[in-house]
Amino acid sequence: MNSAIREWLNLGVRWFHVFTGILWVGQTYYFTWLDGQFSKAEKNRTDGKSSPVWMVHSGGFYTVEKQKSLGVSPELVRWFRWEAMLTWLSGLALLTLVYYASSGLIDPDVAQIPQSRGIAIGIAVLVGGWGIYDLAVRSALGKSEAAFAVFAFLMTAAISWGLLHVFSARAAYLHVGALFGTIMTLNVWERILPAQRKMIAAAAKEDAFDVGLSAQAKLRSKHNTFMAVPVVFLMISNHFPVATYGNAHSWEILLALVLIGWAAAKVVRSA
Repeated sequence: MNSAIREWLNLGVRWFHVFTGILWVGQTYYFTWLDGQFSKAEKNRTDGKSSPVWMVHSGGFYTVEKQKSLGVSPELVRWFRWEAMLTWLSGLALLTLVYYASSGLIDPDVAQIPQSRGIAIGIAVLVGGWGIYDLAVRSALGKSEAAFAVFAFLMTAAISWGLLHVFSARAAYLHVGALFGTIMTLNVWERILPAQRKMIAAAAKEDAFDVGLSAQAKLRSKHNTFMAVPVVFLMISNHFPVATYGNAHSWEILLALVLIGWAAAKVVRSA
C-alpha cells in the first residue's frame, strides 16, 4: 500500500474511532450518572416512588423520569448500541493497520517470534480475555464487588506482564486497551442488549419480567464505566513513550494507569 494512502487511511479511521468513542463513552456515563441520581432520590423518599431528575442544558430545562413499565409500543423505544460496535470495529481496523499489517507488533529485542504468531496471540488475548471475564462475572466471584475488583486487577497485571514479554511495549499497551474495549463491546451486545430485549418483550405483553435481567444489564454497564477511563489512558499512551511504554517501569506504570482510571471513574460515577 502506498505510504500516503496508508497515512490518510490511518488518519481517517482514527478520527472515526475517536468520534464514535466520544459518543459511546458520553452516553454510557450519562446514563450511569442518571441512574445514580434516581437511586439517591429513591433513598430519600418513603413512598418507594421514583423522582424525576431535572437538568438545564443548551437554553432549556429537561426532566427525565425512570419508568418501571413500558408506556409506549416497543418500536418507539430508543436504543443505544451502534456507538459501541462502531467504536470497536474502527479500533480493530486501527489495530490491524498499525500493528498486524505493519512492523509495530514485534520487537526482536523482546521476543523472536514471527508476525503470524504475534497476531494469533493478540487475537487470543482479546477472545480469551472476554471469556475469562464473562465467566468470572457470572460466577460467585461476580457477586462481590471487592473480590471481583481484586481478581480483575490481578488478571490485568498477569496479561499485561505476558504481553510486555512478547510484543513491543507500545503494542502491549494497546492490546491491554483493546482487551478492555472488546470486553466493553461484548458486554453491550452479548449481555446488556439481550437482557433489554427480554425486558421490553415482557413489558410489551404486560408480563412480569425477571428483575435479574435489569440487575445484569446494570452491572455490566457499571463495569464498562470503570474500563472506559483506563482505555483512554492506554490508547493515548503511544504519544508519551518516555512516560509510559518506553519507561523502564512500563509494567508498573500500565497498572498505575488502570488504577488511576478506576479511581477517576469512581469519582465521576458519584458526582
